[in-house]
Amino acid sequence: MTTLAIVGAGRGLGAAVARRFAREGFAVALISRNREHVDALASDLAAEGISAAGFVANVREPASIAAALEAATEKLGPIEVLQYSPLPQKDFMRPVLETTSADLVGPVEFSIFGPVAAVHQVVPGMRFLGGGSILFVNGGTAVKPVGRLAGTSIAFAGQSAFATMLHDELAGDDIHVAQLIIPGSIDENHPQKNPAALADLLWNMHKERNEFRTYATELDAD
Repeated sequence: MTTLAIVGAGRGLGAAVARRFAREGFAVALISRNREHVDALASDLAAEGISAAGFVANVREPASIAAALEAATEKLGPIEVLQYSPLPQKDFMRPVLETTSADLVGPVEFSIFGPVAAVHQVVPGMRFLGGGSILFVNGGTAVKPVGRLAGTSIAFAGQSAFATMLHDELAGDDIHVAQLIIPGSIDENHPQKNPAALADLLWNMHKERNEFRTYATELDAD
């Protein structure tokens, strides 16, 4: 059994993706800052017969991300799929002329340092397995910057550049790097942006290994 590691796992998208991949035989490592929340979700999934465990990490601290992914590998098995999808903090989303260089430290740590640390931790194992997937989940500002959301627009753009380079660099190792863009927010009542529909998209991105970027909906629709 191989493992899906979800960085930023919660009861919405994270739980839906966990269930979707578990149906295909994956164990699930749930990674979050909150021990109580991640352990409760792991317990609920285990009650459904899913091999799941929670691990604590702060994505703004690269060493903690690396340690959590290492612990997940030791406990559940080699990581075949990494999903990076933590929810950005509200204070990252300030208007561009009110955003100082100091205000960008958090978004850059969150959206660039965290993914870089996670990727460096999982790629050697994926190479040993003979392949895998690295899936980035972003809002629409990753491809269409918005002046009132400067922090995420800038940091998501950097993450997109990193992911694009990885897509090209790792293709020869049969490691598929892809990005899911969710314009606006996840919506339980939206036919394309509810957690279950998005989980199916992420599974297809891993399984079909086609395009780098997939859109849940059109950007201009939100």
